[in-house]
Amino acid sequence: MTKKDSMKIFENYSIYAITDEKHSLGRDNVLVAKKILESGVKIIQYRVKYLDFADKYREAKEISKIAKKHGAVFIVNDHPDLALMVKADGVHLGQDDYPVKEVRKLVGKDFIIGVSTHSPEQYIRATRDGADYAGVGPLFETHTKDNVMSPVGLEYLRWVVGHKKIPFVAIGGIKTYNLSEVIKAGAKCFCLVTEITESKDINKKIKELNKGALKKSI
Repeated sequence: MTKKDSMKIFENYSIYAITDEKHSLGRDNVLVAKKILESGVKIIQYRVKYLDFADKYREAKEISKIAKKHGAVFIVNDHPDLALMVKADGVHLGQDDYPVKEVRKLVGKDFIIGVSTHSPEQYIRATRDGADYAGVGPLFETHTKDNVMSPVGLEYLRWVVGHKKIPFVAIGGIKTYNLSEVIKAGAKCFCLVTEITESKDINKKIKELNKGALKKSI
């Protein structure tokens, strides 16, 4: 899949899934990723903070293979070197990670770079620095990360919709019960973490989410 084709997925009504083994009912990241991708999700990010690099490489390499099998976009969080080694499609950076411009020199123009943003200023900077997409949030309270910041709310999401320069992913505390608010505010690509990873039946949950998103998009 070319970068151009990959980026089209961000512009449709799409789930952007993220791994979170601490909130996966005892299942490992590879198993959860496999279930997610088998359920038709076309964007998945490998995010893990606590494993050593050897285990991160092993898991990311396996998930990369599964993603390619299902024609999905595979993003690695934080580590551009790991993303390159496992032949991922892109890397996602936080505000305290490496600068986008420097990472671009490393990964090249055909690699996807995403950046987490929490304010209009950060979104504008990400656009200016050459990011391919932006994470917009956290919209609601979330506990999937340590030292998480306070929610920025739907107001910031609406600002991005009105000033959009690059595709974006709505993220942070999005659940089945508030997904409609996110879509009504203008998001087409939305990230759900524990709503999926903590589900006993991931396939059923994703079907429910897709059905709800389709209804809200009409």
